[in-house]
Amino acid sequence: MIRTVDELKARAAVCKELLDSKFNGSDGKTYLMICGGGGCVASGAMKLEEECNRIIAEKNIGDKVAVRKVGCFGLCSQGPFIRIYPEDVLYRLVKPEDIEEIIEKDVLGGEIVERLLYVDPTTGEKIAKQENIPFYKKQKRIALHGCGVINPESFDEALGCGAYQGLANALAKDRQEVINDILASGLRGRGGGGFPTGRKWQFAYNQDSDEKYVICNGDEGDPGAFMDRSVLEDNPLSVIEGMTIAGYAIGASEGYFYVRAEYPTAVMRLRKAIKMAEEEGLLGDNILGSGFSFRASVRLGAGAFVCGEETALIHSIQGMRGMPRPRPPFPAVKGLWDKPSIVNNVETLATVPYIMREGVEEFTKYGTAGSKGTKVFALGGKVNNVGLVEIPMGTTMRELVYDIGGGIPNGKKFKAIQTGGPSGGCLTEAELDVKIDFDNLVSLGSMMGSGGAIVMDEDNCMVDVAKFYMEFIRDESCGKCTPCRIGTKRMLEILTKITLGNATMKDFEELETIGNACQTNSLCSLGQTAANPVISTIANFYDEYIAHIQDKKCPAKVCKNLMQYKINEDKCKKCSLCSRKCPVNAISGEVGKTAFVIDQDKCIKCGMCMASCKFGAVEKV
Repeated sequence: MIRTVDELKARAAVCKELLDSKFNGSDGKTYLMICGGGGCVASGAMKLEEECNRIIAEKNIGDKVAVRKVGCFGLCSQGPFIRIYPEDVLYRLVKPEDIEEIIEKDVLGGEIVERLLYVDPTTGEKIAKQENIPFYKKQKRIALHGCGVINPESFDEALGCGAYQGLANALAKDRQEVINDILASGLRGRGGGGFPTGRKWQFAYNQDSDEKYVICNGDEGDPGAFMDRSVLEDNPLSVIEGMTIAGYAIGASEGYFYVRAEYPTAVMRLRKAIKMAEEEGLLGDNILGSGFSFRASVRLGAGAFVCGEETALIHSIQGMRGMPRPRPPFPAVKGLWDKPSIVNNVETLATVPYIMREGVEEFTKYGTAGSKGTKVFALGGKVNNVGLVEIPMGTTMRELVYDIGGGIPNGKKFKAIQTGGPSGGCLTEAELDVKIDFDNLVSLGSMMGSGGAIVMDEDNCMVDVAKFYMEFIRDESCGKCTPCRIGTKRMLEILTKITLGNATMKDFEELETIGNACQTNSLCSLGQTAANPVISTIANFYDEYIAHIQDKKCPAKVCKNLMQYKINEDKCKKCSLCSRKCPVNAISGEVGKTAFVIDQDKCIKCGMCMASCKFGAVEKV
């Protein structure tokens, strides 16, 4: 157990030396670091671990070679990964059958297995070291500190990577000084609207109460978002440390982690990390001899998107239905159990230890005037490098999509990027050189949100995209207020009519009217931002809506009712493959004699004919 700051520093020094020895080779071993992030685990990373251990035992080289499971490397579309230390070579898309070659050739023979190296999609260059891959070059890991480096279930490795140095520094100051540091850092909430974190803490600190609470929002309901999950899976102690610092700053003695139950690995590792912190004396009574006591526990959410709103989340923790309430009073005044409470998301709390450990000046080196530090994004959709990225605020959309994301696959043209999830908006090519920060995105009709970033290309229909997000929002509305409950339903009905080719311009006008009413009159931020995907796509892709309504055409050829599959008779090889694959016998013709034809009355537009044709004869029109 660690009882004092001096004991913490002494233990951390030993742990750092041991951790460093695994990277610089001073312990005489070669380490195979396997990515244990969710994406790689889903792609078979645990089988790689089993195969590595089997071959190491079979060859009796356990004294020279060891396997380490670490957190997410970030570049999810290229996983599973194995990184070799001290050589520092990264292998991607590794399969169990590749392990013996890696160990024989590289670990024992010193020869790089080139076929498993990352290949730059723009230059074709094979790159051996992770730091030289363009995906990583413009990133700065603050909230993701330790991810991909330490074993998420090892207290000593976290300590060797700087854990709890921030808490030690915070406890050496009085509470107001800690809050002043967070205010000076310019840290804004990373979970939605970007409210200044220090101001929220100050409000709670100013309240006179016998009890106060810190709540970590780990519900993360945006489709395609996995930022908070990754932090909780890969370095849970950093979030616990951030919560403890927040508790000290406002005078709270208890904290709650609210995490969606669909994140079993994150929940398991978080609970294990809490237990380790308790056993080491870093949660509980008289932490580091400071007289400050703090405890933390986990509450599971059922995945309701509305529980991302802090008052709905608080109701859920209390065992009530997750529904928002009018504010004021704000939770910092009257929150959990009617006591002053602050709600910060996972990324915000994971950033706090960095500020307290490295200092305000170091943190404010990154970012823009109004948005300091970095932001974690889940970069997905039509982009070559799908994954988890952390970039300094002020990085442009172009850098995110092309330099980090590697551009659009298959030579397709960029069309839009959706930021902020269902609550955000779609930005176009005209905004690619805009610097990413809270205020810039809001001014463009979008928002930072928790950090989802979905890239779309020329094959995406923006009306269909708006419809997709509205289906999600309609289903997730808690139903408490009429503008959101009825407005989202009506907007979805109109969007559906448009994609079916049944809408009129009167419907289109009504869609905008309902969207504006929903923004203005809804109770909470879910309803107030529900129309953002609609409003932003109308503003940026007006002609696409008009094509659906007036011309009865979908320019992207996505909406089934507004497109057809046809066979180009000049390209048709008369082979009948498309006919044989058609599930409804809608294609006819004579093998070797006549070009095949699709009966549009029978066609269900499943696309099997296009997928099966090897000659590009089947076309969308």
